[in-house]
Amino acid sequence: MLTDLAIRKAKAKDKDYKLSDSGGLYLFVAKTGRLSWRLKYRFSGKERRLILGSYPAVSLSAARDLRDAAKKHLAEGRDPGVEAQKEKVQRAAAAASNFESIARGWYDLQRPRWAKVHAGDVIRSMEKEVFPWLGRLPIKDIDEPLVLTVLRKIERRGAIETAHRVRQRISAVFVHAIAEGVATRDPAAVVTKSLKQVPKSKKRPALVSLVALQDMLRKTEGEPASPVTKLGSRFMALTAQRPGMIRSLPWNELESIDWDSDEPCPAALWRVPASRMKLILELKSDDAFDHLVPLPQQAVDVLRAMRRLTGLGPLVFPSSRNSHVAMSENTVNYFYNRCGYQGRHVPHGWRASFSTIMNEWAERAGNAGDRHVIDLMLAHIPEGVSGSESAYNRAAYMERRRELANVWANMLMDGLAKPQTILFGPRR
Repeated sequence: MLTDLAIRKAKAKDKDYKLSDSGGLYLFVAKTGRLSWRLKYRFSGKERRLILGSYPAVSLSAARDLRDAAKKHLAEGRDPGVEAQKEKVQRAAAAASNFESIARGWYDLQRPRWAKVHAGDVIRSMEKEVFPWLGRLPIKDIDEPLVLTVLRKIERRGAIETAHRVRQRISAVFVHAIAEGVATRDPAAVVTKSLKQVPKSKKRPALVSLVALQDMLRKTEGEPASPVTKLGSRFMALTAQRPGMIRSLPWNELESIDWDSDEPCPAALWRVPASRMKLILELKSDDAFDHLVPLPQQAVDVLRAMRRLTGLGPLVFPSSRNSHVAMSENTVNYFYNRCGYQGRHVPHGWRASFSTIMNEWAERAGNAGDRHVIDLMLAHIPEGVSGSESAYNRAAYMERRRELANVWANMLMDGLAKPQTILFGPRR
């Protein structure tokens, strides 16, 4: 029988050779110097050989244990070589069903449906927050306490919203695993109520008095600032659309405007593609969900003034440094702060201003049904409305939407200077 000392003294020779132990076990010494344990046995009348592992990764005592296990298989009428192959397959299957492997499979299936930025955010969050702790574990062995431990780590650094988003993504992986037959339950679904609640977002400050809004526009437009900033602010006020959509507005989304004339454009329209809208991902590629914004003449006047400044570039309201990059999200906000409106009104606040004032106006006029039209103008989809209904509604009531857009613009711009004044200053 072999000893550890004899094995350590084994050196490579010109040819391969073997050092026998007992029961068919021997150490194979290759001429390259590699040492491996092998077992010679007979099954169904034929001599066979089985590689048990390399030395020193498999010690002498471990090799003997593997030999004894193989002998047991033989005693039970099973081929040790076949059993070893089955164990190898099982180990590979176990490795393939660990959490990270399943999660990456889920990610690869979902990625084509997602926006590029969102897809990057998903995989980065999994690689940073989840895989280091759960990645190597068989998915069937992950339970509620393990999931909660991972989420608690995120909570402890104050990232409550991130913890909830990561929980949703872990849950989606488990749902996928259940569908694939490698898991039977979703422990991430159970821990929802054990997480800290996401703080309620504070309402964005907004002025809701028409007089105060007009005073604000007069004051801000009289302060030193780029004409692009001032006209961008006025366009936000007139359209009440999301500031991000306005900052990245390309000229090619504008329709029915004669740029070479000062004549009115009663059919002027801004068609926002579904891909740029705040929609669930499944709808972003559907043209039926384009958002249509009827433009009052005052908004057209702003665009015509901007045409003189930025008409040669792709964007209506570009950055001052690069005509191909949108105005910064902080530009108008900082402008308002400098003019004394910090904590009183923000660019997004124009949406609340429009909604409040126009709904009050509709109520006074006895047009309660206008509330629904106003929501459509803001691209709000009411709860309980189906996808097909919301697709239809995005193009519905266009005549009334244009009427309301004109009412708002006439009220807001009453007594205010023309956009040309912002460009060239008051005439003397």
